[in-house]
Amino acid sequence: MQFQTVEPSYTSKDGCRLVWKGVDEDDIDVVILNKNELERLVEIFKKNSMGEVELEDQSSYIRVNSDVTQFTLTNHRLLEAKTSEIQEQVLEYAKVPHEPQYVHIATKEFYPSVWIRDDEKQSKDVKTNPKQSLIQAILSSEPEKIRQDLLPTDLFRVFATRRSTRKFEKTKVEDWKVDKILSAADVAPTAGNFQGFQVFLIKNEKTKEALVEAANKQPYVNAPVVLVFCMDPSRVKLKFPPQILEKFSLQDATIAASFSLLAASGVGLSTIWIGMFDEEKVKTILGTDLRPSSILCIGYTDKKKPPKSRRKLKELIKVIE
Repeated sequence: MQFQTVEPSYTSKDGCRLVWKGVDEDDIDVVILNKNELERLVEIFKKNSMGEVELEDQSSYIRVNSDVTQFTLTNHRLLEAKTSEIQEQVLEYAKVPHEPQYVHIATKEFYPSVWIRDDEKQSKDVKTNPKQSLIQAILSSEPEKIRQDLLPTDLFRVFATRRSTRKFEKTKVEDWKVDKILSAADVAPTAGNFQGFQVFLIKNEKTKEALVEAANKQPYVNAPVVLVFCMDPSRVKLKFPPQILEKFSLQDATIAASFSLLAASGVGLSTIWIGMFDEEKVKTILGTDLRPSSILCIGYTDKKKPPKSRRKLKELIKVIE
């Protein structure tokens, strides 16, 4: 991987995105720095000194040496850049104010605050029946209790503790969190990797109020962060009939919205998925011909709710032998 450039964040003029590229066109790594991380890095570069910048997960860090700057990232390969090159670009970037990038569907992102728990310690305590298959174990199991020792960003804890909310605090959602939510949509799997969807980030208050009206007057649509996911089958360059391309596009947009929903939960936010709305009204409000598939409303919940109990997996899964 070769360090390439410094880009503005999706939503914040204060942070940045550091981009590495490989041999293949889609082989890209991006590290998102928030305002404080960027300022600390700029300070080190201005002094022409060596130093470290701790990233937000408190276990990833940037180490600036005289010749090479290293990005040691949790559960991710080491990224490096020549200090002289990245220093020049970062200092040049910091000289002038930057507008956030237009929200678009682009390349994969790295999330420094997401990591995977090491289960080696727990595995010693797990009693298994060697004659029992995995699917048999699942079907005979009881609903698993939420383990309290899991980290807040552990993927399975995010799955289990996620709750929909219909009342948000007025607290502004940090720009770096919005960046990560949008980046999650960016990395979602899509048909042929053509990303047949478009995301609209709604900041305008009057537009949010209009969406409330279009969404059956559901007041919680006017949330701190509102994302509208739309289908864009024209992006899917596969040789199939139009109805199949439209189906792919609907699936792409739905998966992307799901990824964003989970990313929001992973950074401590709550969400509500809106599927009931007047499609034509939403299209008019957004000024687009693209068909909306869902509205995702995001913010800080006014009241923390415990996880809901679910049915047993044996009631959910039908095994066809």
